[in-house]
Amino acid sequence: MLNRIIRFALNHRLLVIAATAFIVVYGAMTVRNLPIDVFPDINKPTVTIMTEAHGMAPEEVETRVTFPIESYLNGLPGVERVRSQSGIGLSAIYVEFEWNTDIYRNRQLVQEKLALAKERLPKDISPVMGPVSSLMGQIQQIALYSEDDSVAPMEVRNIAEWVLRPRLMTIPGVAQVISIGGGLKQFQILLSAEKINKFQLSLEHIDKQLAQISQNTTGGFIEKGTQEFLVRNIGVVETIDDIKNTMIGLHFGKPIFVRDVAQVLEAPRQKRGDGSFNGKPSVVVTIQKQPGADTVTLTRHIEDAINEIKPSLPKGLVINTDVFKQANFIEASIKGIQGKLKFGTILVFVVLFLFLANLRMSVITLTAIPVSFLVTAVVFKIFGLSVNTMTLGGLAIAIGELVDDSIVDVENVFRRLRENTRLAQPQSALKVIYEASSEIRNSIVLATVIIALVFLPLFNLTGLEGRLFTPLAIAYLTALIASLVVSLTVTPVLCSYFLTKGQLKEHHDTKFVQVLKRWDRQILEWSLPRSNLVISATVVLLVAALSLVPFMWKDFLPQFNEGTAMVGITAPPGTSLTESNELGRQAEMILLETKEIKSVSRRTGRAELDEHAMGVNVSEMDVDFHKGGRPKDVVLAEIRENLKTKLPGVGVNIGQPIGHLIDHMLSGVNAAIAIKVFGPDLTTLREKAVELREAIQSTPGIVDLRIESQGLIPQVK
Repeated sequence: MLNRIIRFALNHRLLVIAATAFIVVYGAMTVRNLPIDVFPDINKPTVTIMTEAHGMAPEEVETRVTFPIESYLNGLPGVERVRSQSGIGLSAIYVEFEWNTDIYRNRQLVQEKLALAKERLPKDISPVMGPVSSLMGQIQQIALYSEDDSVAPMEVRNIAEWVLRPRLMTIPGVAQVISIGGGLKQFQILLSAEKINKFQLSLEHIDKQLAQISQNTTGGFIEKGTQEFLVRNIGVVETIDDIKNTMIGLHFGKPIFVRDVAQVLEAPRQKRGDGSFNGKPSVVVTIQKQPGADTVTLTRHIEDAINEIKPSLPKGLVINTDVFKQANFIEASIKGIQGKLKFGTILVFVVLFLFLANLRMSVITLTAIPVSFLVTAVVFKIFGLSVNTMTLGGLAIAIGELVDDSIVDVENVFRRLRENTRLAQPQSALKVIYEASSEIRNSIVLATVIIALVFLPLFNLTGLEGRLFTPLAIAYLTALIASLVVSLTVTPVLCSYFLTKGQLKEHHDTKFVQVLKRWDRQILEWSLPRSNLVISATVVLLVAALSLVPFMWKDFLPQFNEGTAMVGITAPPGTSLTESNELGRQAEMILLETKEIKSVSRRTGRAELDEHAMGVNVSEMDVDFHKGGRPKDVVLAEIRENLKTKLPGVGVNIGQPIGHLIDHMLSGVNAAIAIKVFGPDLTTLREKAVELREAIQSTPGIVDLRIESQGLIPQVK
């Protein structure tokens, strides 16, 4: 069959060249449109359920909200794990399904169970499913603040909620936009107990009347002459005066208005979180993407939308879009690997030229690299793969092997053509090329198959490992098989065009190759008579290498330098939001003392729409660095030491945003290793957690050890 392929290619050379040109053009167009991301699609089908339980303590949320919902969800088909967090007034439940299940079917199943669970929940409490989002969903953070304090914090939040968020939500691929900080505007009616008693009104009556305001109602129709008029009762509240002039009852026949018993204000909603940027109060906007969305392209669309909005914003309001961008890390990673691919290609060409000393042979051999890469890009499009660190890593591994098949073919063809010119009756050049290619084809195919078999076990990996490494294997094997097909078709055709024209000069080894051969001969002459010594030394080295395996570090993924860091500050449970804000501000100032740090964005507590059930005692800071400077490990060690020294009694956790997301998916918390203690009594659990922390805190390599729980929150009962 292989000989037939070679014969067909040589008999239809123009067709092969045309097909190759088509693949090159189509592949180049495909590369431009392939989605770009940091990792392959590693989103496990997960449904998030958020339930607001205003005023409830964590233990009440756990028993009255979280547990009833979990009891219904545990029996769903395909559910692998159900995790939950119960905080003050909030329940967050994460339902993880098996890989390869349909997320929309899963959401439908969850919605049906939530309808049943609602009967067991307290009155006016409704669980809500979060949007379909990606594990790497937090693609960008934006900070809004008033540079000269001319724009009030509540107005900044209004712009974020009612100008910026609606515009960003219209962009295809954006799953959620969450704002924290400033003040969420409310119309607040502050009742006076003295005035209520004076007019003999009850709170239940006032609450019932106020619940009916801000509504438009219908009054039917009126016929007048030949026309029909729709009657509307306009009752929608637009200003504070509309609320003040709302009637809520009668006293001795006289109407009582809201202004008679209450003060009406425009004021911020009670905060459970706040934000800042470089120590200055601000509104921090977090943008999440949908699964499968191209992060880099989506970031560009977000930037374009913000640039459209900026001219209409109040003077003095600043929108900083460089707080955190996942696209920066992706572009840096992709460019880094692309640079290595280019360098590898150039290095392969240099090596080929050094060994072959023939420009035409080197160019023919090198053709296999770009053609194989472009074929791989087409396969990526067919299978829905993205350009990421894993797929490009597979291409980087394969780059040296892509020319193996072609180089052997080209050398053998060149040798046979040169021998053919010395014959008294030279044969046809095409026949010589066919015989030369067929001569070494079986051994080349066998060698390629053996190399490909090494990567086949990667397809048997399941779970997260399979999602990560299967695209690497696909990229590698596709490029390798493409190079084999190129060597069977394109390489003989190119040899027929470039090696049959002109005089074939005698091919001599270059001086470099002559030196290598001389060294090789000397080594063989020394080693062959001393075979026992060579074998013994090899066995000793093998045993020594195997003995070092237990001491090698093991990790799920190599450490990436994302160019940013995430610093977590945890104050003792029960710390107020005001105090946490002050601690967070101090931490920002401490961080900015490090010369490598460019900016610091802080989120304390929880935003209104946020899935993370963090208490007000927790602050997360996204740190952006200048390019260059000291090594990352040195800078992070300095940050950790400064925070622990200058903020005693505060827990510190330092990592990287993407690393935290992966850790959260693997262990359920923002840490690489999590130890979970189960039991029925919270007091005993807290005691055991402290004992466990004291037992392992001296273990070498452990940093940022902490207990993650709601703790003993002070309560007034």
